[in-house]
Amino acid sequence: MKFNPLASAVAEEILAAEYKTGREIGNVTLGETCLFFKVRLKVSYIPYADIHRAFRRVQLVQTKMCCGKGDLQVENLVICGQDEKELIQIQLPGARAGVIMLEELGKHGQHIQIGKPE
Repeated sequence: MKFNPLASAVAEEILAAEYKTGREIGNVTLGETCLFFKVRLKVSYIPYADIHRAFRRVQLVQTKMCCGKGDLQVENLVICGQDEKELIQIQLPGARAGVIMLEELGKHGQHIQIGKPE
C-alpha cells in the first residue's frame, strides 16, 4: 500500500505497522504518531506534530423527500497546519464520531488546539 504525505514524510515501514494497528473511526485511522485517512483507493497521512488545530465543521444539506423538506447534517473533521491553513476536510459518519475523533486527537497531540481559537 502506498501512503501519501500531506505534510512531512515518515518511513514506509513505520506507516504500514501503524495503519494496521491503529484505531479506525469511519474512514480515518488514528495511529501512534500519524492520522491516516482513506479517500477512494489512496491512503494519506499527517503526523500529529504537523497538526496545529483540529475542529468539527457541520454542514447542512437541504433535501426533498416524499413527505416534505428537511436538512441533513454532514459532520466533517478539519485539520489545519502550522500556518493555520486548512490541510484537509474529512467527512465523518456522524456527530458522535466527530466528538470521539477530537478527544482522541487531544490525547495523541497535546499541542493540538481543539475547537475554535482562543
